[in-house]
Amino acid sequence: MKICYSFLSFFMLMTIGFSQSKQKEMPLLDNGVSEALAHFRKQQISNVTYGLSFEIPEQKQQDIVSNLILNLDLSDLSKPLYLDFKEKSSSIKSVEANGKNTPIVHENGHIVIPTQVLTLGKNTIAISFIAGNLSLNRNDDFLYTLLVPDRASTLFPCFDQPDLKATYKLSLTVPKDWSVLAGADVKEKAEKGNFTAYIFEESNKMSTYLFSFVAGKFKSITENPGLEMTMLYRENNPEKIQVSTDTIFKLHQQSLDFLEKYTNYKFPFQKLDFASIPFFQYGGMEHVGAIQYKESTLFLDNSATDSEKLDRAKLIAHETSHMWFGDLVTMKWFDDVWMKEVFANFMADKIMNPIFPKVNHNLQFLTAHYANAYAEDRSLGTHPIKQNLANLKDAGSLYGAIIYNKAPIMMRQLEASMGEAAFQKGIVKYIKKYANDNADWNNLVEILDAETPMDLQKWSKVWVNKSGRAIFINKVEYDAQNRIKKFEILQNAEDKSNNIWPQIFQIGLVYSDHVKAVDVNIKDKNLLLKEVIGFEKPLSIIYNYNGFGYGVFPLDGNTIESVLSLKDEVARASTYINIYENALIGNVAPIKAFDCFLKGIQQEQNELVLKIIANQTSSVFWKFLTKKQQTKVQKQLEDILYERLQTALPGNIKKTLFNLFSSVAYSDSAKAKLYQIWNKEIVIPNLKLNEDDYTSIAMNLAIFKHEKADEILNKTKASITNTDKQRRFEFLLPSLSKDESVRNAFIESLKDDKNREKESWVAVGLSNVHHPLRHESAQKYIRFSLDLVEEIQRTGDIFFPKDWLNNTVGKYSSKFAFDEVQRFLKENPNFSPILKRKLLQATDGLYRAQNIKKETE
Repeated sequence: MKICYSFLSFFMLMTIGFSQSKQKEMPLLDNGVSEALAHFRKQQISNVTYGLSFEIPEQKQQDIVSNLILNLDLSDLSKPLYLDFKEKSSSIKSVEANGKNTPIVHENGHIVIPTQVLTLGKNTIAISFIAGNLSLNRNDDFLYTLLVPDRASTLFPCFDQPDLKATYKLSLTVPKDWSVLAGADVKEKAEKGNFTAYIFEESNKMSTYLFSFVAGKFKSITENPGLEMTMLYRENNPEKIQVSTDTIFKLHQQSLDFLEKYTNYKFPFQKLDFASIPFFQYGGMEHVGAIQYKESTLFLDNSATDSEKLDRAKLIAHETSHMWFGDLVTMKWFDDVWMKEVFANFMADKIMNPIFPKVNHNLQFLTAHYANAYAEDRSLGTHPIKQNLANLKDAGSLYGAIIYNKAPIMMRQLEASMGEAAFQKGIVKYIKKYANDNADWNNLVEILDAETPMDLQKWSKVWVNKSGRAIFINKVEYDAQNRIKKFEILQNAEDKSNNIWPQIFQIGLVYSDHVKAVDVNIKDKNLLLKEVIGFEKPLSIIYNYNGFGYGVFPLDGNTIESVLSLKDEVARASTYINIYENALIGNVAPIKAFDCFLKGIQQEQNELVLKIIANQTSSVFWKFLTKKQQTKVQKQLEDILYERLQTALPGNIKKTLFNLFSSVAYSDSAKAKLYQIWNKEIVIPNLKLNEDDYTSIAMNLAIFKHEKADEILNKTKASITNTDKQRRFEFLLPSLSKDESVRNAFIESLKDDKNREKESWVAVGLSNVHHPLRHESAQKYIRFSLDLVEEIQRTGDIFFPKDWLNNTVGKYSSKFAFDEVQRFLKENPNFSPILKRKLLQATDGLYRAQNIKKETE
């Protein structure tokens, strides 16, 4: 009745503001934020300040009473003022406009303020409301907001679009033993019985998705490595705290120093504080003044490998880079969300060079980006780097490996083509021109275009606006003296289109005593490489020798054997990746690729290269070998890994080998060894295992049906010292049970969205249930998982739909699973195109396995 009365009052009050027909108004009132609404509000609204207060109760089930004082300027009253609030209407308690009570009109997730209570120029809107819980991430003793990309409107009424930047005046009232962190410094603090009230300074300008606060039982530490910074954390392992804390602050400062120098622009915000969150949904999130990180990534102990330390440094550099790329200069619309991510990753890779001088950074770039980019770009669900976005409610679907991994590859190609100096000069101009504002890709291209003779519009047309990758072939002819007479490289688009990717890479001509690296700059469909004419016939030809090229490259007859003897670690890594990609497109039998990887495992000395080999070995073993082949090689794989663990090797190499061993040691003999390691009856020299490692071993032993599985799990639960990790393990226990009915109940419980709140926990639980060794009992839940995925998108954060699919149907390679997917798609012709793309990405291995296994059986 209240809503019906409000609508009646609303239409009785309307004059000029509603002279247009309802049909013309309705597009602005669609669910979410349409482009039409965003464009209108951008020209209507300016000078926005949000005054927000939240009263956080002691119990997470209690409502959070909240208030908004919104100050803004209006330049157009041809339409009402639309605020976004994707909560139930009953959560809106009152609305005032310029001191006048206004009927509550809440339609399709928008609060409508009528024009007759507004004025041209300055306006003040006051709204009392109950804060939405969807993005508050409430726990018993802490909470944190996570509002990217369009979740601010699930928390408070706002203009939830990136090009309406605003400042924030925040007040938080929290239980008195809680700490707080937000985008500005605390201005005032007052005790109020069992609570403490905090008033913060006015923040810098930012988009709504960058607003954040953290509150809860955290410990706090402040250091000044150059800029004073404060960190909130819950980690309680003394070794991890001692080993990690100074490094965490130092890495932030090193990143700041690099970025200030590279961009010629000082750190642009009031502060750079951060919070370490247990089981955070992402690696990190770049909130202005209050970055959030996944705690397990920040806090490492003495068992950490070089790769884990590098991953932490890159994460910190990535989020710090966002302060300039994303926070200071923000995309106009979320179709360019890839721009902030490409620069964050691209700059993070650059920042690593001086911080880790002993690391081969070309190798690091290759291992960080290529396999992940190929995994999506080779699938039927691939998409261009820049995607269309009609409504902000779908913005979460844009995220994935294409923007995080293919885009940096594109950007490195662009920098190499332009030259580093010209590229940096353009970036400096871009930051200066659009500081505290918004820009799109065309704005950047216009600036970069002035620094190079290249036709950047044409270049970016395929790299940015088209999907897919090149499949390269070669034509090499030799004369009677065994010298190269003709060397031609050709490229075709994998998707059979006419797309051509201009790019730079090297080929390596391998001789008995040296390798001749030759630069290739292919701009068209084919290239005659005149530089090698007259060269002696090499023992083998290694394509993409320097790892710069993007696509699938030819293998000559000796490539698989030659990779083992290549001294250049980038060339080895690139070749291993290329062998795997050739196996997936049918050019190499999976068992032959597996044998190659097995030899690599036996001799590889570089951790980053070994991680590539280990990942590809696991993938081929579980997905692309026939059951007969798998049975034949499984004991061999276990023995090779265990034997190499007994040799004198660096700890980081042993840790990489052990992680693979632990994941495949399901034969009786290997399982017995794994149990002895877990039970500390066997100690492998120089293999450092921490509490988390022992927990992972216990989980694997349970999945492998060790006879003492229940005892192992109970002892593991009792040994976990961190409260947050204990809760996680308790959540996962049903997914590890040997009782199928218990596992079934776990899966059924996920129908209720409250049981999916800890998304990273859910992903691990799904992976446990759908482990390849459990497919026979779990495959009945493939359709269950597919039927639920639209709700997963509606209630989950941006990466959860893909994680859900990866850890359910994405775990399979069987004909049964393939048929289930086909049946689901046939019975749901109107299935969301966005989610279908995610499904096709997650099931690329499943699709390919149908053809690969047919060919090998």
